[in-house]
Amino acid sequence: MKKLYLDIDGVLLTTSNIRAAKGAVDLLYYVLENFDCYWLTTHCHDNDTTHAISYLSQYFYQSVVEKMKSIKPAAWTALKTEGIDFESDFIWLDDYPREAEKDVLRQHGCYRSLIQVNLDNKDELFDVIQKLKALQ
Repeated sequence: MKKLYLDIDGVLLTTSNIRAAKGAVDLLYYVLENFDCYWLTTHCHDNDTTHAISYLSQYFYQSVVEKMKSIKPAAWTALKTEGIDFESDFIWLDDYPREAEKDVLRQHGCYRSLIQVNLDNKDELFDVIQKLKALQ
């Protein structure tokens, strides 16, 4: 099963007036059913999902939070790409990857594995689901 690395802020949650992004629950259900999911976020970079789950529980129904608990942590320190298994087939959803992280993806020949999310776009997460379906 293809791995999927998932950011929180700017992907599942809006960055201003923080709330669940439109389509976030649909995206979560889709990726949890179709991918081997990992958190790749500042809320979970130390192999412990406790903070991420606690943070998200403020914005999602408990039934959704329970499903999120199956998402594994991806450990990293300086660059999120440290948490990516480059030996596997993967997709990374992030709103603002750093240039250094993009360079690492290019060095590994997998820049196309990045889907950059822009929640300012209308129906962005529904479009992301369509992109994911096309990549399966």
